[in-house]
Formats: sequence, C-alpha cells, structure tokens
Amino acid sequence: MTSPIFEPVNPTNQEPKTDPIRILLVEDDDDYREIVSSELSWHGFDVRSFADGDSLLGSLDITADADVIVLDWRLPNISGIDLLPQLRERGVNLPVVFLTSHPEPVYEKLAFERGALDFIDKARGVEILARRLRLVADKPAANRAANKDVVCGKLVLRRNIYRALWNEVDVGLTVSEYDIVDLLASNVGRYQAYRAIYDLQYYEGFVAGQGNHGYRTNVRSSIKRIRKKFCKLDPTFAEIQNSITLGYRWRGLTVAAESGVPVARHTEIP
Repeated sequence: MTSPIFEPVNPTNQEPKTDPIRILLVEDDDDYREIVSSELSWHGFDVRSFADGDSLLGSLDITADADVIVLDWRLPNISGIDLLPQLRERGVNLPVVFLTSHPEPVYEKLAFERGALDFIDKARGVEILARRLRLVADKPAANRAANKDVVCGKLVLRRNIYRALWNEVDVGLTVSEYDIVDLLASNVGRYQAYRAIYDLQYYEGFVAGQGNHGYRTNVRSSIKRIRKKFCKLDPTFAEIQNSITLGYRWRGLTVAAESGVPVARHTEIP
C-alpha cells in the first residue's frame, strides 16, 4: 500500500500542554507508520505505534495511559473498522480517529456510525492530523459521559460521542464541525460571531487569513461544508442563517418568533 510522504512543517503557535497528548497509532505500512510517528512526536505528541490490530489488542493495559487511538482502515487480519467495536467490547472507551487513504463518504459514514470521533484523509498531511487530534484530546472523557443528548427540532446532538443526527440519520460531521453546530443549536435564534465560531476550530487568539478579518473566510468555508452535509440528507435544510455583520445562527422557529410565536429552545434528554 502506497502512502503519501510529508515533509515536516512548523506546528501552530499553540501553547504546548504540560503533558503531551498520548497517541496509540495502528498502521500496517512500516514506512508510513514511522513517518507519522516521527512527525507527531515533533509536534509534541507522545506516540506508541502498532503494526496491526492484534498487537494493540494484546497490549490493552497501555490504553489506560493513552488519550486517543488512531486507526488505519485496512489492516491485516482485522480491519480498523472491525477493530473499533472489539476495543469497545473490551472496555476501551478512548476517542478513536481514523487516518486513511480511503476517504470515500461510505467509509466515513460507517466510521461515525461505529463511534469514531473523526475521519481524516492521509493526503491532508500530518499538520492537519495534529490539529484534529488536539481537538479530540481537548474533550475530557468525563465531560462526554456527563453530557446529555440535546433535541432541537429534527436535530439531535449526542454530546457523549459528539455526533449530530438529522431525522435520526448521522450527518457525518467532523469534531470541529460538530462543535460549530452545537454552539449554534444551543443558542437558537441568536447570532454567533465569526470570531467565536473560528475559535472553536483552533483556539482563542489564533490568527489566519489576510487582514484583521481573514478568519471569516475560514468560517464561511466551514459553514459551507456543514450545510452541504445536512443538505445531502435533506435538500430542504435551511436552519443555518447568516448575517454579514453578526455571524451565523441556528434558525429553529425564529421566523415564527419574529411574528410573535415563542422561539423554540433545545431540550435536554435526561
């Protein structure tokens, strides 16, 4: 299996954590496994790698000290997508991210249905992988377990596993896309500033794009991807509204509310 090779690039200027994020990487391509392990280590991660799923299953004691598991899709003996439920059956509830050279939507959808938190194309590069792993690792497991599902019309947010359902079908959002939808739907009818949305994807104060408002282009691109995923399930989807000056909001029943009908609020499921 031929895998892309990346040249190291400077990491973001994000402040390093006191303790490195601990990654368990399962990848059968020896050269690619060494490259990714090396570059993630250079980005400040602590990486332990395995050549196949059986090796990880035989060393489950180390999962107690890990933060995130990264799986290749196609592995010898047991595929990554079949390895994930076996880990859950053995009580391993760490966040799982797929890093694959098979980014087709059918694979992405299955990964999210099995409980993965993110699905990343290998061609995106290790810098993107590093950023996405930080987003996943920054979500404490205790908080995931404590959060309740939220219902907002046809939308259901399963906060314990960071999944968004529309008409009971998983939308297939990435972790950062889910965070944006959660922010908007938790504040029905109220516009959220471009900067607030952008900070969810990176961190407060991060600067990107040209000029003082260059980050807005990034936010618009993210919203476009989110809308596209919802519209694939429901061509009539129109819940995300934009104001050039104010930002974005989740519509809910705000159209009716502006005519005197109370605005719908999200409901938490006990």
